[in-house]
Amino acid sequence: MSIKRYIASEDNTLTNAYQENLTTRATGSNIGAADVMEIFSIYGQAVSGNPTKSTELSRAIIRFPISRISSDRTSGNIPKSGSVNFVLRLYHAETDQTTPKDAVYKIQALAQSWEEGYGTDLHLYEDISTNTTGSNWVYASFNPATKWNNQGGSVLSSSASPAPEYSTKLANGDEDIEVDITSMVEEWVAGNITNYGLMLKLTSSQEGSASANYPEYSNPTGSTISYYTKRIFARTSEYFYKRPVIEARWDNSKQDDRGNFQYSSSLASATDNFNTIYLYNYVRGRLKNIPVVEDGEIFVSLFSGSSNNTAPTGTKLKFFNGKQYVTGGQISTGIYTASICITSSRTEPLTRLFDVWSNGETGSIQYWTSSIEPVVIGAANNTLEESYVTSIENMKNDFRQDEKYRFRVFIRERNWNPNIYTKANATVKPYIVESGSYRIYRITDNQDVVRHGTGSVKFTKLSYDISGSYFDLDFDIFEKNYQYGIKFAYYNSYTNCYEEQSEVFKFRVV
Repeated sequence: MSIKRYIASEDNTLTNAYQENLTTRATGSNIGAADVMEIFSIYGQAVSGNPTKSTELSRAIIRFPISRISSDRTSGNIPKSGSVNFVLRLYHAETDQTTPKDAVYKIQALAQSWEEGYGTDLHLYEDISTNTTGSNWVYASFNPATKWNNQGGSVLSSSASPAPEYSTKLANGDEDIEVDITSMVEEWVAGNITNYGLMLKLTSSQEGSASANYPEYSNPTGSTISYYTKRIFARTSEYFYKRPVIEARWDNSKQDDRGNFQYSSSLASATDNFNTIYLYNYVRGRLKNIPVVEDGEIFVSLFSGSSNNTAPTGTKLKFFNGKQYVTGGQISTGIYTASICITSSRTEPLTRLFDVWSNGETGSIQYWTSSIEPVVIGAANNTLEESYVTSIENMKNDFRQDEKYRFRVFIRERNWNPNIYTKANATVKPYIVESGSYRIYRITDNQDVVRHGTGSVKFTKLSYDISGSYFDLDFDIFEKNYQYGIKFAYYNSYTNCYEEQSEVFKFRVV
């Protein structure tokens, strides 16, 4: 699976809003145990004649378990830096208040340690943290008592490298927030900045204008209109899939063309003429590096085979570059790949080739030998219909939350029409969809748990090998005691988009 989620470990709302009497500011209030957080700016509500003095603000602060990300990387559960994206996901909480349109929210790294607290009052702000515990507008913590360096939460300056910051605009106001914060997470993981969490706030230009005469609220160039109010679900929310998360996403799909190997042709582009084949080195059921190779180069040669087509014999075949070998390499522990482009004979193309993996150009040590059944690319005089039938060969009804599982997906063309002889004597080969994706949703409310990841990071892309398509799933991201459905989408080259298939495959997490 190429997605992991890290739910927030602490969060809170910091506010200097007036309490119900419009006289006393709630700068001492703590809301760390509430099920939602608030971000807003209210301009000119309380002080007539001097509206800049009465600016009211609210900001959200959130901390995530970055140590878990570090340990997952060490154990190989997520890729190394540069091969994974970290996306902040915050979910809109509906409110009967006005939701600000065209608001721009800034995300910055916090510069101080802080306490979450136990307050829940988002209405009257009567849960006070003073001299007890929990952060508020003025204090970051009370054990020991520590004020924020700047009231309203201290953040790292973007000018003080490294301190990445981000912004996102919500046109309607009721959208979920999704921002790629990879650079910030990597700085936390590397220890270049301390993980105090992050702050979500309106930009300075949209936070309310406040006179420079009031240093704690000074924002002379701020807004003279209000942005009230954006609510997002907190980590204590009863809604499992609405809690703040950092989502690690990466593409770990493998496209093994051994079962879909094609001779090069002038009908195809240079890219399409290459085939990628894999070597999976299993030792006692586990993927292990080949000791001599480790993560270095490995070499692949092709042979035409014996007269009965059962073994590699004869001289090595020449590739497009005139050489008798190609150089491959390691992509992960125990898995090696090589990309091959070879032209068929003009007279009688070979129906079987043998690939031999070795330690060098001469192949003095041969590690593995297998076979390939290539096909010749051909044109057609009619438009092909891209329509498929999908099944999961090893589907189960129930999965444990601590389980990891590989789903084997069998795809065939819908118009496949075998004759009686074929049915009786041939094993049906799976159709290889080179660009396929999966989606998983909760049956009761159609809530997407894993949506199609078909953008720049294809984190739900199907892998395939000689046995067909597959994907791996880690069930620890699912809430127990619910039924879920799997749906697939395949890229249609004629419509230039992914088309979701009709089949639904259901399972329960127990």
